[in-house]
Amino acid sequence: MAVGELDSIAQAMVAKDKGILAADESGGTIKKRFEKIKLESTEESRRTYRELLFTTPGASDYISGVILYDETLRQKTRDGVSFADYLTRNGVIPGIKVDLGAKLLAGFPGETITEGLDGLRDRLAEYRKLGARFAKWRAVIDIAEGIPTQGCIDANAHALARYAALCQEAGIVPIVEPEVLMDGAHSLERCEEVTDRTLLSVFNELYAQRIRLEGMILKPNMVISGMKAPKRAGAEEVAEATVRCLKHRVPAAVPGIAFLSGGQGAEEATEHLSLINQLGPLPWEVSFSYGRALQAPALDAWRGLQANFAAGQKAFFKRAKLNGLARSGRYSANLESAAA
Repeated sequence: MAVGELDSIAQAMVAKDKGILAADESGGTIKKRFEKIKLESTEESRRTYRELLFTTPGASDYISGVILYDETLRQKTRDGVSFADYLTRNGVIPGIKVDLGAKLLAGFPGETITEGLDGLRDRLAEYRKLGARFAKWRAVIDIAEGIPTQGCIDANAHALARYAALCQEAGIVPIVEPEVLMDGAHSLERCEEVTDRTLLSVFNELYAQRIRLEGMILKPNMVISGMKAPKRAGAEEVAEATVRCLKHRVPAAVPGIAFLSGGQGAEEATEHLSLINQLGPLPWEVSFSYGRALQAPALDAWRGLQANFAAGQKAFFKRAKLNGLARSGRYSANLESAAA
């Protein structure tokens, strides 16, 4: 693929008023989600749920791309059309999660390294034949006493950069996802410091591995207090700290930033995205790549019942539309009741 095609796909992934649906839950993760609605996780129940999301009428007005799991990329709609083909025909770009998960990092207690580089070149070639045009790799950086270490940050940044190089070689746009987790009791300031260090290391490694910044998307965390913090920072503080941190470390050549939701509630993630965009103009498109924050209301409305299929789609469309509005800072909480 020519360099220009990589760039144009990356730009389309962060098109105005649109964002990316992360529907790449592993088997274990989706099993836990289904357990909450008392639904058994089978290949067919997973396929049906993904079809509910992908075929939602009007969703393509607000969804530019979908990150798929290996199983999902190989599945089809009830009418026998592969999900990748269905999405492409409807103007939505299919993508694929390619990492094999975070494993314990040898010599670094309490820290992890994301694996999956071995054999990745061949897997990317197959995924491209199956219709994927972008990929995702998630690095996990935890905050606790004594961590993260610089060794952990640098190891994960290096793996992200090597993954990105293999993607661009294969004609696939890499989503580079260094996630600083919001699980701990840390302050907003501590999250900003760790996110700053992480992004510095990531972009140093991307330069070292000769990544074309115009042909990638960054998927970072927002700068946010830990879930267990004694006092959590307000939404405006989150927006201001996030923009300050990103301006400090993310080159303007990167076409777009698509935030992960990282455990935020659906409305919280939408509000934060809108407030961040209100602080513009910004050097990059600032978008979303949400999983739970887009899906949770749909899953709750559907509950695995065919009779609730349309209700699940309605709930998904509402969240997609509200996040589409947040892309240009036009979201407000009173739209929650009006958007249905």
